[in-house]
Amino acid sequence: MTATSGEVASASALPQAPTRLRSIFGGSVGNLVEWYDWYAYSAFSLYFAKAFFPAGDLTAQLLNTAAVFAVGFLIRPLGGLLLGWYADRQGRKAALTLSVLMMCGGSLLIVINPGHASIGPAAPALLVVARLLQGLSVGGEYGASATYLTEMAESGRRGFYSSFQYVTLILGQLAALGVLLVLQFLLAPEALQAWGWRIPFAIGAGLAVVALYLRRSLAETEAFTTATRVRNPLRALIGYPRECLTVVGLTLGGTVAFYTYSTCMQKFLVNTSGFDRQTATLIMAAALAFFMLLQPLAGALSDRIGRRPLLIAFGVLGAPPRYRCSKPWRRPATAGSPAD
Repeated sequence: MTATSGEVASASALPQAPTRLRSIFGGSVGNLVEWYDWYAYSAFSLYFAKAFFPAGDLTAQLLNTAAVFAVGFLIRPLGGLLLGWYADRQGRKAALTLSVLMMCGGSLLIVINPGHASIGPAAPALLVVARLLQGLSVGGEYGASATYLTEMAESGRRGFYSSFQYVTLILGQLAALGVLLVLQFLLAPEALQAWGWRIPFAIGAGLAVVALYLRRSLAETEAFTTATRVRNPLRALIGYPRECLTVVGLTLGGTVAFYTYSTCMQKFLVNTSGFDRQTATLIMAAALAFFMLLQPLAGALSDRIGRRPLLIAFGVLGAPPRYRCSKPWRRPATAGSPAD
């Protein structure tokens, strides 16, 4: 089969293979660091909740930290909008560099926050500011990194290369879980609650500096350098209402499914299904690792058969297990254990 002149021109415009792979690696590593920092908050909230919200019992403290976590989610769309606009104006490299710099600042702010006992209500206020920075960062990172990976990949392999966005996302979540398990093994619960919870955020800030260094050497995409600038991108989007709603619907469904399994499922296994916490954690870690390994395979398959069949399969095959998980289920009683 002979390549068209457009395909040849597109291929010649791409950076050479070593530069392209180095840029994809730099973009992916930065994405991993971003998501490690994002998930470290939820992984260690049990230990730092009292430092910022001393009043009330543990449940009230965790609800307060969860509310701050929600603030980060609420600001993420704005981060996507602002950094998306910045990426179209200044380049994908500039937006990716800015996003990891913001994440580093948010993590450092959590590390140096002295806590409620030292500065009173200013402590949770600074925590909110830190999560706002991280929410803006993750919101901008998601769209900018997906765009960068897609534009940097050669024609016919865009699905495979862009799949590494979710590979590094899951690696970040698993890394946060791994740091938690290591610190739980090395430190007593009292030490973790007193000062140990600062360690993962310090690690995240340090890794963000490394990612910042790697992203300084990223190559800019040809799609950006040759693109025609649009003065009002929001007005341009209004001209494609059906396409915009389709993307929002696909993203909404995938996001709800992902957080249902990755965040809520562990609590479901413990509170409803009767698993102990350690077993539930291991089940979720194994499920996330399996999910991560599937991403490149699904991306490569989409390059061969198209994106539409995989999107349809996700909706059709994903519905039965989600419906089953919405029903109460108990572990069968084993010999020697009390029956339910």
